[in-house]
Amino acid sequence: MSKTLAQIMSEDARLIILRALLEQSDSRLNSELLRSTLESFGLNKTRDWVHEELRWLADMGCIKISEAGSVRIAELLIKGRDHVERRVVLEGIKRPSPSEA
Repeated sequence: MSKTLAQIMSEDARLIILRALLEQSDSRLNSELLRSTLESFGLNKTRDWVHEELRWLADMGCIKISEAGSVRIAELLIKGRDHVERRVVLEGIKRPSPSEA
C-alpha cells in the first residue's frame, strides 16, 4: 500500500524533529524553533501542525512534552534517540540513512 503525501511529510518531519532534539546539548527545543527547523527543510507548516506531530511522538514514547505559554517544549527520550541512532525502527517515522545517524 502506497503512502499519501501527508503521511510521507509527517514521517519526514518526525525524523527531522528527533534529529534536531538530538543535536541540542540538553535534548530540548520549543515548538516554534522546531517549526522554523522544519521550514528550513521545505516543510512550511503551522505551529498547530507541529504540536500534532509532537503529540504523536510523545504518544510513541519518543519525546516528553511540557508547556510554556503558547509553545510546547519537546525533550528527546531514549526511544527517540534509539531511532535516530538506528538501534530500533519505529513505524511512522522516516528511517535515518547511515550518514544521518
